[in-house]
Amino acid sequence: MTKRSNMVQSLVRALDIIELLDREGELGISEISNTLGLEKTTVHRLISTLKFKGYVAQNKSNQKYSNSFKLFEMGNNVVEGLGLRRQAQPFMEELAEKSHEAVNLAILNGKHMFYIDKIESSETIKVDLRIGKRLPVYCTGLGKAMLAFMPEERVHELFKGETFVKYTKNTIDNVQGLMLELRRIKAQGYSIDNEEYIPGLVCVAAPVMSFRGEAVAALSVAVPKYRLEEGERDLGCLIGLVRTAAEKLSREMGHMG
Repeated sequence: MTKRSNMVQSLVRALDIIELLDREGELGISEISNTLGLEKTTVHRLISTLKFKGYVAQNKSNQKYSNSFKLFEMGNNVVEGLGLRRQAQPFMEELAEKSHEAVNLAILNGKHMFYIDKIESSETIKVDLRIGKRLPVYCTGLGKAMLAFMPEERVHELFKGETFVKYTKNTIDNVQGLMLELRRIKAQGYSIDNEEYIPGLVCVAAPVMSFRGEAVAALSVAVPKYRLEEGERDLGCLIGLVRTAAEKLSREMGHMG
């Protein structure tokens, strides 16, 4: 039996709807139908089931649908089960106090980094990367910090046949370039996202290691580039602060390296 023939089509379609609503926000039956190429009756049946189970909510004023908080609550339960946020909190607070910039904690979710916690910068101009946001792993400091400490064969398998999107002129857009960057990151112990996903944004990140010696998360400081260029922040200082925080959290999780 093939992988595709083993799928439950109605379940795949329902998940397609959830993913579409996640990307687009509120949509009506016709909009969902047109986007996914499904019959309106099929969409109505699926959306009614998702609503009954609490996964989508309907706006009574315009009759459109959006994802409910149930998915967030489920994801939050998974994160809490890992215990990462609780353990990371004091180290994130210390890093935020010393860096005066936004601090992020993220884990690997397929080919994306999933932001599970953050501390806002106290600055008027700040970086907005909300909890629950998913960003491509290959063009973020957090993602590269984790990839660098994975076996190279696993990285190759992860990006087999991948089409790299070039978000900015600095985005790495091929596996060969990524592998060279990851080897450099592993040797130095930290990564830098130099406007690779968002123009004007620099992120310094370091991996959080488990007692097994595996990268289970990453910590970062995100800073508008102009503050580095104008001398308000020192890149070397930020690198040291991020590495120290990640190393302290890693020891808290039992890493002996």
